[in-house]
Amino acid sequence: MKLSFLELAQRRTSVRDFLEKPLEKEKLDYIMEAVRLAPSAVNYQPWSFFVLEGKDKVIELSEAYNREWFKTASTCIVACGNHQQSWKRKDGKDFCDVDIAIAVTHLIMAATEMELGTCWVCNFDKEICSAILQLPEYVEPIALIPIGYPVNPDIFIQNEKKRKTIEEIFNIR
Repeated sequence: MKLSFLELAQRRTSVRDFLEKPLEKEKLDYIMEAVRLAPSAVNYQPWSFFVLEGKDKVIELSEAYNREWFKTASTCIVACGNHQQSWKRKDGKDFCDVDIAIAVTHLIMAATEMELGTCWVCNFDKEICSAILQLPEYVEPIALIPIGYPVNPDIFIQNEKKRKTIEEIFNIR
């Protein structure tokens, strides 16, 4: 059954408990293609994504985000932004973080479509992460996305989210 975009958005939730089951290559390829197609300012695509497959690599990365649930993921994707490549507005606003957010949204929605769980992690030690990935100083790790099969697959349909109303969000003039 193919889901509409709104149905997919309703199902998307943060997953913090994963089965010990590796991702199939086809699913990972699909997710990477979704990221590749993401729009960015001036189409600069100032990003790189590191795919860390296997418990040992996820556990090593947990030095930057030491939470037990994080270590249950079979794969983690690290979204990095290259501030030397990103587009800057005339007032100096760097759109690197915005571009990464768009690409990560593509990633998590593609994963949700395949009933894979993700969690968008921003509260991590970027220096430790940079050292593990051996990143140059102009490349910043922006988000860690653990990904895998949720222990409870019903999480996608049980999820009741607190969201603002349309009237609270939109100002129509």
